Amino acid sequence: MNPRSSIPTGTMRSTSSAPQPHQQRMALSGLHSLKAVAKEIKARHAQQLAHQQAQEAARLQAQRERHLFAYSVGKVTPLRPTNMYQIPVQPAPPEPLQLQLDEQNVLREAMSDAFDVSTLLETDAELSFRRPGIGPDVTRKLRAGQWSVQRQLDLHGLRTDEAREALGQFIRLAQRTGLRCVRIIHGKGLGSPGRMPVLKHKVLSWLVQKREVLAFVQARPNDGGAGALVVLLQPGARWTPL
Repeated sequence: MNPRSSIPTGTMRSTSSAPQPHQQRMALSGLHSLKAVAKEIKARHAQQLAHQQAQEAARLQAQRERHLFAYSVGKVTPLRPTNMYQIPVQPAPPEPLQLQLDEQNVLREAMSDAFDVSTLLETDAELSFRRPGIGPDVTRKLRAGQWSVQRQLDLHGLRTDEAREALGQFIRLAQRTGLRCVRIIHGKGLGSPGRMPVLKHKVLSWLVQKREVLAFVQARPNDGGAGALVVLLQPGARWTPL
């Protein structure tokens, strides 16, 4: 008799299909891994939810702070405006650009660089100028400082065109506002090429051509000396006798 034939068939199948110990350990290990992953996912979800809740709380707090007064007062009803006058908006007056351009052109044409002023200047002890009909006592008083200088113009550092325009506007405005005595600082020309006072000679020529100028003299040493002129202007609308 064959020994194998004495073992029941059902008993042999049951022994071969039973899980082995190492298979059971692998199954338990996989189960623990799935639980750990599920726990990690749950923890991350909880952390993200807490972060979102914190952001929402901060937004609501900021909104409450911005509207603190409204929250404190509560609902209000605006009063109907009464006895209020609406001021009509006045349009800005148009700027006379063309008039300004025309005046600038007149200034340029009225003061020519080609004008010969040498025959009109008095070169006695100090350089001076006075129009016909103006007595020598006027220039004498200007030299003595009996006329108070009310305003001055400094032409240092300006180019010829800039200096001519600045001088013309200054003289015109000074005369219109009632100024009588002004000082024009042209410099001594020490920084010019050849140390020649180019701007000084031009200023002399320009002043002689201005109808508002009655006379001028070289300034006293303490007022600029050879680098400045004291100018007497015709009376303007606001002039009152000294």
